[in-house]
Amino acid sequence: MCGIVGYIGKRDAYSIVIKGLKRLEYRGYDSAGIMLHDGKDLKISKTKGKVTDLEEVSAKDNNFFGSIGMGHTRWATHGVPNDVNSHPHLSNSGNLAIIHNGIIENYEPLKKELIKRGFVFHSDTDTEVLVNLIEDVQKKENLKLGKAVQVALNQVVGAYAIAVFDKNKPDEIVVARLGSPLAIGIGDGEFFVASDASPFIEYTSNAIYLEDEEMAIVRLHKPIKVRKIKDDTLVDPYVQELKMNLEQIEKGGYDHFMLKEIYEQPNVIKDTYRGRLLSNKGIIQMAGIEDNLEKFLNAERIIIVACGTSWHAGLVAEYIFEEFARIPVEVEYASEFRYRNPIINKKDIVVAISQSGETADTLAAIKLAKENGAFVFGVCNVVGSSISRETDAGAYTHAGPEIGVASTKAFTTQITVLTLIALRLAKAKGTMSNSDYHRYLLELEMIPDKVAEALETNDMAKEIAGIYKDSPNCLYLGRGYNFPVALEGALKLKEISYIHAEGYPAAEMKHGPIALIDESMPVVVIAPKMGHYDKVVSNIQEIKSRSGKIIAVVTKGDTQVRELADHVIEIPETSDALSPLLTTIPLQLLSYHIAVMRGCNVDQPRNLAKSVTVE
Repeated sequence: MCGIVGYIGKRDAYSIVIKGLKRLEYRGYDSAGIMLHDGKDLKISKTKGKVTDLEEVSAKDNNFFGSIGMGHTRWATHGVPNDVNSHPHLSNSGNLAIIHNGIIENYEPLKKELIKRGFVFHSDTDTEVLVNLIEDVQKKENLKLGKAVQVALNQVVGAYAIAVFDKNKPDEIVVARLGSPLAIGIGDGEFFVASDASPFIEYTSNAIYLEDEEMAIVRLHKPIKVRKIKDDTLVDPYVQELKMNLEQIEKGGYDHFMLKEIYEQPNVIKDTYRGRLLSNKGIIQMAGIEDNLEKFLNAERIIIVACGTSWHAGLVAEYIFEEFARIPVEVEYASEFRYRNPIINKKDIVVAISQSGETADTLAAIKLAKENGAFVFGVCNVVGSSISRETDAGAYTHAGPEIGVASTKAFTTQITVLTLIALRLAKAKGTMSNSDYHRYLLELEMIPDKVAEALETNDMAKEIAGIYKDSPNCLYLGRGYNFPVALEGALKLKEISYIHAEGYPAAEMKHGPIALIDESMPVVVIAPKMGHYDKVVSNIQEIKSRSGKIIAVVTKGDTQVRELADHVIEIPETSDALSPLLTTIPLQLLSYHIAVMRGCNVDQPRNLAKSVTVE
């Protein structure tokens, strides 16, 4: 949540920061702002709205230039989205400027104390409190900016990734992080600061990712110094080579990132199992599993923690792990996990799933699990992310950058990784016959081609979208492996089209939701041939008898459901356990086309942000 960008070097900072903000806008788009230093003065432009609105506002100033700059795109936490609450924020003297991603939880007592000291506040934000706290420390103790930031941060409670600039020290930017991501790009005589590497990928392939409770002084013509915030000790920074490329973060001819990412799924699923799945040899090889195989084999329970779409992938994994490997699995919302005093044992394995690897609630759950002695395994998409560093071991998905706020390819690649793990454990435990094991390897290897075939339902999904785009409500039903897909389909529809949608186990319809069904209620039923087909057919008949409009996702060649449903979308046949990788595709396309037809911002739906780095 919130994106921050900074630049210090020889180039025009304005164009670099604006371009960077556009690439980070998936993190928040309630307001945007930019600060430049022209060698003498600070210049700030900020506004409610998107980065394009900021461009229009800043273009009115013909002298808006400088070789040092910072920018911010905001997802509002403290204070409504407006011009005043937009970042950057200035200290009372006007000397310090700050951009901030996160929340300062103890801002209120700090603010009261600063008001007693004569400070005046103009916004409702916790960030303005932080910049004035830094100034207060700086003046009171006559400290340089870096030291003042360190002292001030030891007084705050919360999460942050910040960049601070002092116009009296115009050759440096001080950055720090706790709970929110921060990367420093190292160029030739220039430095970049950002929430992730996308703003500077075309300028450098070298970056430092700050760890929690670390800060750095980014200074022209000098090596970066990284220090611990708590005790000011020096840290030897690790410079890593970026694997991302510019093409991955462009739309590639598609109208929206979401559509591009939906269509990337055949390739990214293949990328995710490439080198891990060797069906001709009957082998699954994953270093994170092989190195810790005994821990998995001796586990009494697997606890999966995740949020949103990743939680739905975890639900699919619950079915897969329990059926394949016969290990008890519990799936927890990470946002609730640590607040209900959970029972965690040393023989538990906690699997944390996150696309970004920066989800605050999931990181908090990881820390709690580790404190209680559990082994923690991460599944995430972003190399070098916080979750990849905080967990004991893990496995990356290979979805590539996912820019659309509504997650699509992350879901299918997470299921792919989790299926590989379950199959490897089943083989090691002997809980699956050799014939079934080899059959699943071959079927998983064929999934990318079948996903490509499922994408051919696009025209049908678009036609159905045109019929139901104005429906106020929608119900999604599935059984077994496809119950989580029903939840995910409903989530996709409501988050990008703003239509109220609910997912349910199909059998639960009779326990309440059936009261909603009438001739104006579209009901999406996931009814592949494998699995609980006959039971789902009975549920469809119950809907039909109450005049509900049935949109059915079925296996190619189905005749029984076709006679009952108002609309049918066909997908290729696969095993029950792998069916979520196919059934989710038409639901993604349906949601996409409905949102487009309703005039919604598909890639940046209202009130949402891609990476939830605050609780």
